[in-house]
Parts: sequence; C-alpha cells; structure tokens
Amino acid sequence: MLRTVLITAIALSLPAIGHTAPCGNTSAGFEAWKADFAKTAKRAGVKKKGLQALAQTQYANRTITADRNQKSFKYSLDKFMQVRGASTIVAQGRQRKARNPQFYAALERQYGVPAGVLIAIHGMETGFGNFMGDSQVVSAITTLAYDCRRSEFFIPHAIGALKLVDNGSITVATKGAKHGELGHTQFLPGNALTYGVDATGDGRVDFYNMTDSLASTANFLRKKGWKPGRGYQPGEPNFAVIQQWNAASVYQQSIAIMGWRIDN
Repeated sequence: MLRTVLITAIALSLPAIGHTAPCGNTSAGFEAWKADFAKTAKRAGVKKKGLQALAQTQYANRTITADRNQKSFKYSLDKFMQVRGASTIVAQGRQRKARNPQFYAALERQYGVPAGVLIAIHGMETGFGNFMGDSQVVSAITTLAYDCRRSEFFIPHAIGALKLVDNGSITVATKGAKHGELGHTQFLPGNALTYGVDATGDGRVDFYNMTDSLASTANFLRKKGWKPGRGYQPGEPNFAVIQQWNAASVYQQSIAIMGWRIDN
C-alpha cells in the first residue's frame, strides 16, 4: 500500500541524484534506463552489491498493472473498512495485545505510540505478517522509478532499495508488495532506510522480523512528530502523523478507528 513521503526529507539523506535517462511507459527503454541509473545510483552512494542488484532487476509488469488499477481508495469509509476486514483486524489485534502486553508497552515507552495504532497498521498492511507480498522488491521499485507516471517520487526509494541491499537488509530476491513495500508493515524502501531500527540487537535491520518492523514503524511515527499521550482521531494532534503513513483518507481514518477500538 502506497504511503505518502516527504520526498525532500528523503532527498536530504541522499547525495544529489542528478540527471537520469528518460523515463518510459513500456518496457522498451528499461534496460537503457537501468544502465544510466546505475551511474546515478553510484553517485548517490550505492555500492557493489546494490549495483549488482540493479543489474539483475527485471521490468515488473504486474507492478505497472497494479499501479494503473488502484480502486479501493475510492471507496466510502464504511466500504473500505468492510473490504479490508476491519472487524477481524480489531478482534485479532486485541488478542495479540493481550498475549504480549509487555512488548507493546515497551514500544510505547520508547516511542510514545500506543499499541492500537501499531497493531492496526500491522493488520491492515499484511494481516499481521500472513502475507507480505509476492513481488521482487528491487525490481518493483526500480520499475516505478523508471515509469513516467511518478518517477520523481520513486527514484529516492529505488536508491533506498539498492542501499538496503548494500547493508544486508534485503537482497535482489526479497519479496514484498507490488509497489516495492517490504516487511510486516510494508515500508517503502526509502523510509525503511531512513527509519529502520535494529530492535533485536542482532546487527541487522530485518523488516521481516516483527520486532524490528514494529519498532521501525513506531520510530517512523515518532520522527514524523507523534506526541505521546495525545489523541490520534481526526482533528486531534497525532492524526496528522497517521496521514504521513498513507495518502488515502479512508486508510488514515480506518487506522485511527481500529487503533482506538483495539486499545479501548
């Protein structure tokens, strides 16, 4: 699921990207674009493993099809919540919180984000890790960086994905969503690179590990301005932070509603 990102904020963490070959709307120019983008990536600090991953990427037709056919965000709030299984997420979310209260309490102490919000995001994004995607992350995000529709938005995330390969967080074979989101809460790669947390202390940020992923999600929200102890319903201070996670109004409202129901 596509999240909003302050592109300038990501860009500040990367060297100047500079000029790349022309974008395209079909696979025809992808290989030529990749060759040129490799130079851009290298200037941005991508190293050998990341560049090798870029060379292995393939044009992701399923990603382009999905990007052209996004419909659920046009639903009414009630319809969206029904389609996304909100009642099931709330019921299962309450059970998850009850089974592991210390884990969520520790996250709230450190980041200020209550359990309900994190659990609602986890449930909405991947059904609590039951399905984290079947598309190759690096190919998907690189395809979107090449595609003319929103190349400016996705180029920093493509650079981020290649850097994640460099640091061992993912490989070229890592699977995620069709827009390149990865892990339990479906981080876009640029956000994963910027906000990832090694909460397990094993020396690696693993977004396919629930502990690392939820800590990273809480870190994202905290860094975006989450105010501990303040409300997160529409009109309350922290709702604006939820809006930083996803661009769709129905998604934002759903997270706020489900989070409150899980916690109350």
